[in-house]
This record gives sequence, C-alpha cells and structure tokens, in this order.
Amino acid sequence: MAPSPTSPFANLPTPPKAAKKPVSDTRHGVTRTDDYAWLRADNWQAMFKDPSILDPDIRRHLEAENAYMEAAMGDTAELQKALFAEMRGRIKEDDSSVPMKDGPFAYGSLFVTGGEQPHYFRTPRDGGDRQLLLDGDREASGKDYFRLAGIDHTTDHAKGIWGYDDKGSEYFTLRVRDLSTGEDLSDVIENTSGGGVWAPDGKSFFYTLQDENHRPSKVFHHIVGQPQSADRLVYEEEDPGFFMGVGGSLLDDFIYIDIHDHETSEYRLLSTTDLMAEPRLVAIREEGIEYSLTEGGDVFYILTNEGGAKDFKICQAPVASPDKENWTELVAHEPGRLIISHMAFARHLVWLQRKDGLPQIIVRDRVSGEEHAIAFDEEAYSLGLQGAAEYDTDVIRFSYSSMTTPSQLFDYNMATRERVLLKTQEVPSGHDPEHYVTRRVMAPAHDGELVPVTLLYRKDTVLDGSAPCLLYGYGAYGITIPASFSTNALSLADRGFVYAIAHIRGGKDKGFAWYEDGKMQAKENTFKDFIATADHLVKEGFTSYENIIAEGGSAGGMLMGAVANMAPEKFAGIIAAVPFVDVLNTMLDDTLPLTPPEWPEWGNPIESLDEYQWIAAYSPYDNVGAKPYPPILAISGLTDPRVTYWEPTKWVAKLRETAPDAGPYLLKTNMAAGHGGKSGRFQRLEEIAFEYAFAIKMAGKM
Repeated sequence: MAPSPTSPFANLPTPPKAAKKPVSDTRHGVTRTDDYAWLRADNWQAMFKDPSILDPDIRRHLEAENAYMEAAMGDTAELQKALFAEMRGRIKEDDSSVPMKDGPFAYGSLFVTGGEQPHYFRTPRDGGDRQLLLDGDREASGKDYFRLAGIDHTTDHAKGIWGYDDKGSEYFTLRVRDLSTGEDLSDVIENTSGGGVWAPDGKSFFYTLQDENHRPSKVFHHIVGQPQSADRLVYEEEDPGFFMGVGGSLLDDFIYIDIHDHETSEYRLLSTTDLMAEPRLVAIREEGIEYSLTEGGDVFYILTNEGGAKDFKICQAPVASPDKENWTELVAHEPGRLIISHMAFARHLVWLQRKDGLPQIIVRDRVSGEEHAIAFDEEAYSLGLQGAAEYDTDVIRFSYSSMTTPSQLFDYNMATRERVLLKTQEVPSGHDPEHYVTRRVMAPAHDGELVPVTLLYRKDTVLDGSAPCLLYGYGAYGITIPASFSTNALSLADRGFVYAIAHIRGGKDKGFAWYEDGKMQAKENTFKDFIATADHLVKEGFTSYENIIAEGGSAGGMLMGAVANMAPEKFAGIIAAVPFVDVLNTMLDDTLPLTPPEWPEWGNPIESLDEYQWIAAYSPYDNVGAKPYPPILAISGLTDPRVTYWEPTKWVAKLRETAPDAGPYLLKTNMAAGHGGKSGRFQRLEEIAFEYAFAIKMAGKM
C-alpha cells in the first residue's frame, strides 16, 4: 500500500523488493530462517579492499534502494542545499589549530578555504613562518574516499609517519616522510590500524597489522628503508576477542602494547633501550579487570578498577618493577566519581573525571599531594583534555564548550592556576548564545532511575507540545555523549526544533554502574530509557509523539531498531545511521571483524543459551513485526568493517515485507565510504544536511 495523500511521502514509486533465499540455522535447539542472508557478500574480506568485486546481484539491489531513496527525498533537494549552506557558513574555512609546543617546534593543523582535508604544519617553537608537512587535499586528489590518520614525528623532528585509508575500510597504508624536503621515502606499510610509534633514534617504528578479518592482531617493528616483508613480529595476540594497539610515552622510555576488550585489559612494555627484547608483561589479564599506564619518571601511574574500584582509582608502581603486587593506591576509589583518563607530567598528575553527570579536570601536585579542580559554571558542558606534548611542563591544554557556548581552547598553568584563552571557535555567519537555551532535565525511567537529558532550543520556541524534537541516543560501550557545541544543531533549533540528547544507560554518564546496567542481560534498559525520555519530553510540553524524530548511529542504530519495534507509535520518524540491527546473526559469526571482541558487551550466543536468548529478545532484525512503523531512514557504507552494509540492507527488506502498509523505509548506501560516511569536512556536512532534511520533512517544517 502506498502512503496516504497527506503523507510526506505521497506518490512514491514501487519500492525495491529483495529476493527471498531462505537459509536456516540451528543453535541451542532453536532453528531460525533468514530470507535475506544472501545479501552478505561471501567475499566480504576482499571486497572491503576492492569494492569493484561486489556480487552484481547485491550491487543492483543496493543501487535500486538508492534510486528509491532519491525519489522519496527528491522534494528536499533545495532544503538540503539550504541546510548545507547554513552549516558551511558556520565553519571558518581557513581555520587553524593553535600549535602545540614540542622541542624546537610547535605542531598544528589547518584547513584552507574550500579544502576538504587537513593540512599539517609546524612553526618555530615561539612563532614564525609555517612549514607545511602534509597537504591532505593534495594527497586526496582524484580519490572518491580519503581519510588521513595524522602525522607523527621522530624525536629529532627529521621524519614523520603518516597514514591514509582510501576505501573507507579502515585498512590504513603508512608512509614515511622526510620533513625537511617533504618527500616520502620508499617505505610503504599496508593493512595497518592507522598509526605508528617511533623508536627514539628515529630509525625504526612500531605498528599494528590488521589481519584478513580486520583485527589488529600483530605488532611489528619496521626499520626505515627495509621492505614490509622484512619487518620483525614483536607480539601476536592469538585471542580474537581482544583488540590491540601500540603507543609510546612522553619520555620515550617505553613502547606500550595495549591489549583489551570491553572489560579486560593487559599491557606489555618494551624498553626503548633494548628494542629487540621480548615485551614485558605488567599484569596478566583477569576477566573484568581494566588498567592503563602513564609514565611519571621513576614510577608508573596506573588507572584501574582492580579491587572492586568500580569507578576506578589511581595506583603507582616503580618503573623497575610495575608488577601488580607492587601497585600502591594513590587516589582512592570514590563511588559515583568515575575517573576516565589520566596523564603524568614532571610535577603534576592530571585526570579527567565525571561526577554528578558532569566532567571535571583534577590536578594533583606530585610532591605535596594537594589537589584542585578546574572550575566551570554552566548547567551542562563538555571538556576535552589535550594535555601537552612535553613531559617537563607546568602548562596543559584543554577545551570547553556547551550546547550554546562555542568551543574555547585554554592553556592552563597547573602551578599558578592561571587560565589563558587561546582561541574561541569562530562562527562566521554569526552566533548569539543569548538567543538559545541549554538545559539538563531528568527523565524518570521504568524502574525509577533518572535519565539525564540535555536540551538545546531557541528562547522564542513555544513549549506547548507543538515543537518538533530531534531526540538523539547512543547508549553502549560506556561512551558518554558530551553536551558540546554543535554548529549543525543550530539549523534545527533555528527551525523551532528542540534538540535533545538522551544520556541513557549503556554509557558512563552517571558512573560505571550506569554502563553495567545497560549491557549484556540488562541491555533492554537502554531502550526503555530512550522511550522514557520521549515520554518525559511529551509530558513536560517540550514536544509531542507526532513530532519526535529519533536518531542514532552504529550501536545507537541498534537502539533505533529496538525502539521502533517496542514503541513505533511514539516517533514520527527514525534516522538509523550505520545501524547495528542484525545483532544475533553478527554475534553468531565469529569471522566478522568485531564479533569476538564484542561478546563481553552483548553476550556470546554461540556458547551460551542464556546469552542467545537475551540477544534474540531484542535484536531489531529478529523482532520486526506487523507494526505501525514510522518512516525510517537507514544509512550504511559499503566498505564499513564495523557495521557491515548487509545489516541495514536486510533490515529494510524485512521491514518492507513484514509491515508493507507502514513506513516507508529508505536505505541510503554510500558506495564509496565506510563507517564514518564520507571523509571530507564538507562532504560530511552534505550527509548531515540530508539527515536533517529527513527530520524536517517528517516534522512538516519544509
């Protein structure tokens, strides 16, 4: 049945119909049949590196979906142009970062007018002419997709490693550049995670290699000038359930090998005085125990939840013997105060914490033990702690913003407590914070918990239930969605929208327990919190059910699929970007890039019947029914290794088959992009303008 003549989607063509090719699978005595399993390319590993080899039948279906989506959204073309122009007008096109001092130089990045990609530069330490190190626009020329991984310089500032992904598959190629000439050397390191760590002598570096299943399973040591085939394997992680990364310390004393999943971690250290040695284990992995290290001269500072410190504590141990039995508590665990990250400098220890739902930066004098917080006044705000590139310093850098206050960058002297404003984000088209309101309200959940909600709207918005609302949510992996300034959200606020962020369980907005209460068997709390947020906003007159457009991406896209199944009548439209909606099938496929590392987050349905049943109860694809779904826009990337393109493709096909009288269901597949969408800064604005045009269309505000 076509939408009614009064629908925003009247007179649509016939939607694509995916062929049904049933495939059955039996686990734990339960048989499920998947009619659309054929949409998963058998050669997906190779296709991520070469999208041209995608099965023609799958390509034809994706292209037909894109054509249908374009027909459905055709009347928003001018609106999209207007939104794009507004968003671009709020960006300072020739913007430059404030360079950070490191030795004889200060390093920074900039964009040029009309440019899509960053340019990296350096100046003399105390100012002077810029030296261009890497021109991202030049490197991206002629490529449909291009993403830089930055550039990391040697201790002597002579060379740099830079990386790029030109397919969206997150397989990065590394190159070595002579920083004096700007020329790349012969080194080409392929299939990496995107960065490397130099040895102090600048003659070699360490990197992680992605295997054929897109997992960073090996750390290699590369000597400049040698072929990749000659690189030495330093460490191999044989458990596919663990991620791995490699990093370095400010003092250049150690190479860190960080091995972790979502609840367990392990570090191995390689002294830079003996690069050929075997990496030294700090503390063997124990399920549920996390720790991370930062070096402070003769001690390591260890951030950990060991010993029941659910919201984390900081310990210290001698550099010479950092084994767990030598850890001594320095900053005690305080329930409800979540310590997020820490940094050490010659005279100070610094950490970022979250308390009462708001971030704080704490500075501790390493000699006296005196602590102080860097204070802020607004009701809801966001902080970013950049620290410093040098160890022997009293000055660190942080950023501050709120939903109404553009980002501000500060240098902060930890000894004198002097705060110096370096830069305020410019909005070339103009922005008056006095025209907007940012608020933090609390929505009662089904079990009595209170869900924080951050709101942005214009002061002249009438709050009688008539305002449209974009309600955003994520709720997974302990990720906290910051209440930060967004120039893009102003385009909705200026059209009378209430822009809302639901800080639901699954994130760490209210401490580690908030995360635990939104994962594994408690996952449905995440979905119920989001629905409770919608209910509260309606009850308080901020909006009405027929005016709420829900949005979420990746794991937040799973949230969108789940709430669409649970309460379709409470949303006027749903935007699901790269949505993780085929949860059960993905968690049953241990060849996929993220499946084994994700089991501690969602459960392992291969090994456990209970965990199979938890996931089966909410997996959006498995719970599609004949329900009054609102219009749904799903967005995916063909080479996305995190949420594979076939998940939203199958979901839309099943929605269309099972509830044909509802919807409509639109699928937009970026045929030359991955998980993050298009890579250029203005290309990304085009995608946001498209999503916002859908929301405005659903709200009847075109």
